[in-house]
Amino acid sequence: MSDAPLIEESSLEERRAFIKEKYPCIADCDMCGLCKVFHGKDPEQAYVDYIVGNRSFMEVSSDYKH
Repeated sequence: MSDAPLIEESSLEERRAFIKEKYPCIADCDMCGLCKVFHGKDPEQAYVDYIVGNRSFMEVSSDYKH
């Protein structure tokens, strides 16, 4: 799964699964850094607007670009 499912063409469950697959927790914070990228949030929490269908994947992603 390389491209994020479009909101109009996917279910909440499909979008949640995409985020979980794209940003898996490896349980090694020193080696991963995802929580730092997402300002202390887990990816599912960071992308909740995308998961529930309020904003596109790219819109949410732009919140976390440096």
